[in-house]
Amino acid sequence: MNFKILICDDEKNIRQGLSAALEMEGYETVLAENGKVAIERISKGDIDLVITDLRMPEVTGEQVLEKVSSETPGVPVIILTGHGSIDSAVDAMRNGAYDFLTKPFNLDQLTMIVKRALQGRELSLQHRQLKEELHSSKAFESIIGKSSEMQKVFDMIRRVADSKASVLITGESGVGKELIAHAIHNLSSRKDKPMINVHCAALSKDLLESELFGHEKGAFTGAITRKRGRFELANTGTIFLDEIGEIDQNTQIKLLRVLQERQFERVGGEETVTVDVRVVSATNRDLQKEIEKGTFREDLFYRLNVVHIHIPPLRERKEDIPLLIAHFLKESCEENNKKIEGLDNKVRSILYNYDWPGNIRQLKNCIESCVVMAQSNVITLDDLPPGINPTGDADSIKIPFGIPLAEAEKILIEQNLAFNSGNKSKTADVLQIGRKTLHRKIEEYGIEG
Repeated sequence: MNFKILICDDEKNIRQGLSAALEMEGYETVLAENGKVAIERISKGDIDLVITDLRMPEVTGEQVLEKVSSETPGVPVIILTGHGSIDSAVDAMRNGAYDFLTKPFNLDQLTMIVKRALQGRELSLQHRQLKEELHSSKAFESIIGKSSEMQKVFDMIRRVADSKASVLITGESGVGKELIAHAIHNLSSRKDKPMINVHCAALSKDLLESELFGHEKGAFTGAITRKRGRFELANTGTIFLDEIGEIDQNTQIKLLRVLQERQFERVGGEETVTVDVRVVSATNRDLQKEIEKGTFREDLFYRLNVVHIHIPPLRERKEDIPLLIAHFLKESCEENNKKIEGLDNKVRSILYNYDWPGNIRQLKNCIESCVVMAQSNVITLDDLPPGINPTGDADSIKIPFGIPLAEAEKILIEQNLAFNSGNKSKTADVLQIGRKTLHRKIEEYGIEG
């Protein structure tokens, strides 16, 4: 790691001598001739260690230390002081300085202290990175998918999460739009603040306005007290507006003002409420068509659609089905106190080839039904809920028209592996290819073997 060290001393010879010695050790140095210049440089935030004289005119070493402690905690500060200021240097240690040296100092001793301090700094940075990576993985743990389509979604979430931009999530019913919204919040700097969910389609026009913006006492029949709305409750956090395409024109106007000005009035009130809220919304409707029909405001759409994340339906990412089945099977067995070892090969083939119009929600319900109805430790055709395979053939593979040859080959390998319960030797025999070739293609296509 290439460390950058700030050297602050009002004596030019000391600054330049220290710089030359530390650069010979492989460090990058930045020089400041007084405390004011040092503080300005520290504000840029790319300094890994500070060496500062204690006694300087105007801005002292203590003030430089205070600046580092408040703005860049974790950056070590080494104090240089004369013999008459040792008590002040000890006070500086109590206030967070890493170490101090009296002038004239031994360069070898200083270099050793610098090395030790930066080793601690590196460990601290590595620990912080590990914590961030762990938090990131936890944010995604409820979203299951390894397909290239879902990897693109994960990348979008990471890129947009810590911005203030409004996000519009689209996709068919049951694809998991709410999980995406929660991942965005959990990866943002607002993760420790509230996240408030509002299902717009579940509320009538009058109730929705009151729920979003609150109301004053006496605003309507039954309003016996003042009530804070969801936007107030989400202040400094995130609000998730699910099924945003269902809101009426009047509420759209008020919502547009909140997005533009971060202000609104409660129903029946005159007081203007100001909030700092990040807005994430979702819909299974085509809002562009709703705009053409005149049911959705174009200006509101552009405010909501600063960043657009589309979640593909399950039928377009079938390689995620095995992971989802395994997850829901485990979850359903735990919830229903059942012990199911797996799926019959014909059932597995049916589930992989089914188009799942209800997407993940439908698959989850199907697996739970199978677990509840299963009479043995393996789910069979008799356990499938009605309608899952009304006309299908459990011994066939469905390859859609218009896909590339490589994608068709991937489906063929994946489905045969599933039908043969992951047995690679048997799958290679069925496909009439060598086992090494099968292993290579499994790796090439990223297939769970």
